[in-house]
Amino acid sequence: MYSSDIYNQIINCWNRVGKPLGSLGKLEPIVAQIGAIQGRTNAQINRRLLIVLCADNGIIQEGVSQTGSEVTSKVADSIAKGSGNISAFCKVAKCDTQVVDIGMEYDAMQPNVINKKIARGTGNILTSPAMSFEQMEEAIHVGISLMQKAKKKGYSVVCTGEMGIGNTTTSSAMASVLLRLPPEKVTGRGAGLPDYMYHHKIDVIRRAIGFHQPDFSDPKEVLSKFGGFDIAGMVGLYLGAEKHGLPIIIDGIISLVAAFTATLISPTSRQYMIASHMGKEPACQYLLDAMNLSPCICADLSLGEGTGAVALLPLIDMALSVYHRGATFNQLNIPAYEEFDKKS
Repeated sequence: MYSSDIYNQIINCWNRVGKPLGSLGKLEPIVAQIGAIQGRTNAQINRRLLIVLCADNGIIQEGVSQTGSEVTSKVADSIAKGSGNISAFCKVAKCDTQVVDIGMEYDAMQPNVINKKIARGTGNILTSPAMSFEQMEEAIHVGISLMQKAKKKGYSVVCTGEMGIGNTTTSSAMASVLLRLPPEKVTGRGAGLPDYMYHHKIDVIRRAIGFHQPDFSDPKEVLSKFGGFDIAGMVGLYLGAEKHGLPIIIDGIISLVAAFTATLISPTSRQYMIASHMGKEPACQYLLDAMNLSPCICADLSLGEGTGAVALLPLIDMALSVYHRGATFNQLNIPAYEEFDKKS
């Protein structure tokens, strides 16, 4: 599993490459982290997989989204047949895709959508728990199992993605509770809500929190009361990444909420997570800060589906190319740079 010794060895290798120390910024420790997880200094991400978890949310009954749950299955089918927005990203990044129905209201039409449906959407969190404790545990297990299969198939890195109408509401509710911040601090406009719907969304979240009176210190209780099957499954992906020794790349708000929840369940799972981008939703910054993670990409992305996570792959490819093939100071016959604060 994760090796701090290998991490330090890779950083030392970076310091021998003929360039200013640390000049590839956050990419250098990402390469070191990947190697530490893989247990080798010869870090690589030759085989990469995006797992897109698709589920619907009962909270859309409260008018917090512009579209209905029928859109979730349509987008899932589009991704599965390679015509989705994320499909274009994956083609460029040479990333395989798995689309998983973990709780869609409507069934997928494409045969390659993996059926792990727990229920046809969650409960309306304004009037009931999103899911039972048993359903939550089942969704987490689905995620862990998917990571086990990814490992067996030889994938070297996994990107997280999701699709589910209403899931910025569920993720914002969870962020509000877990971070102990008021809903207006962490709630954004999702897929582009007008002002009146945005303020309604905040009010719905506030009322849902008041209705449930959750135990702020119990991440699984918060997940079962406010989450979605996509979020619970993604918690399993992160826990599975730790269990099976795979680097896992976080996407945006939904992915971040799941990642933070996983760290509250198993703090050492944080070592396997790589932040990709600073999403547009306001909770993203708070969640990244809470996990002490710093993303590479700041592009105001808010599409979801794993776009930010997959977008990081070409940057890592370029960094790995320098790491493996960059000329060293010795090869260039020039004196190595030194860190000034370490000089006597």
